[in-house]
Amino acid sequence: MDDDLWIFGYGSLVWRPDFPFLDRRAAFIEGWSRRFWQGSTDHRGVPGAPGRVVTLVAERGAICWGMAYRIGGAEAAAVRAHLDHREKGGYRLERLPLFLGPATDGAGGLDGLAYIATAGNPNYLGPAANEAIARQIRASRGPSGPNDEYVLRLAAALRAMGAEDAHVFAIERLVLQG
Repeated sequence: MDDDLWIFGYGSLVWRPDFPFLDRRAAFIEGWSRRFWQGSTDHRGVPGAPGRVVTLVAERGAICWGMAYRIGGAEAAAVRAHLDHREKGGYRLERLPLFLGPATDGAGGLDGLAYIATAGNPNYLGPAANEAIARQIRASRGPSGPNDEYVLRLAAALRAMGAEDAHVFAIERLVLQG
């Protein structure tokens, strides 16, 4: 138990975990917002025509809901190696406090890990108008499938857990309007 680790997923890890875990719980982090500002040339796009996937952006007072996975100590190294490869397109592992939902009952945050893509990575696309983001998403496809599938599945998973995310839902609406 002491060697267990918690991984926080806020993008495809919310709805597509592909690793062994002991527990899966809705969770949130504070001070971060989810944004479609990271380019994907290995999953939802290709080199020269990247898709857009989410990353976290620091924002005072923000709350970002996602899914927390407790990984057993015996599996921790293998799961981290797997996720390091899966998230290799510009993400780095960061330690941050996460809170299991729906309520923390005043409890402090758990020590968690999340993959975050920052402006310094070569696939970072940064902010753009929502319409431009949606256009790029509708046009993108990669080895993991069409980029619009990523948006629609993320939005559905957030709704299923009762989470609000104005940015994700705005992009979803624009993608569906086509």
